[in-house]
Amino acid sequence: MASLNKVMLIGNLTQDPEVRRTASGTAVSTLRMAVNESFQSKSGEKVERTVFLDVDVWDRQAETCQQYLSKGSPIFVEGRLQLDSWDDKETGQKRSRLKVRAERVQFLSGPRRDGAVRDAPAAAPAPAYEEPLAKPAADEDIPF
Repeated sequence: MASLNKVMLIGNLTQDPEVRRTASGTAVSTLRMAVNESFQSKSGEKVERTVFLDVDVWDRQAETCQQYLSKGSPIFVEGRLQLDSWDDKETGQKRSRLKVRAERVQFLSGPRRDGAVRDAPAAAPAPAYEEPLAKPAADEDIPF
């Protein structure tokens, strides 16, 4: 049986991204994201809901998010669902949380309003397109 685990979300950050490091030095950031939904109920009333999600971003992409994003920034996230499980230290009970592991984060707005860049390594935002696998020959026409 085939299976698919793919998530695509557009929403806004609810807080500034912060990068932490694993024991091996890998950068990771958990983006807190709000996704709004609105629809009309059977009675004709407009209903609005907000879903709050945690999105884990890894490596260079985590550093770039910290550098260029801030609370309120609109983003597009492609990723997959991931279930984290642990034992609660206070109660001893099993706990779990469903979150998104980002494969790609695309920024949907310009630079931060204050124009400041956080203290992070110099980086450019992830491109909105993917590089082609093979480059065309010099004499080949390239459509634009």
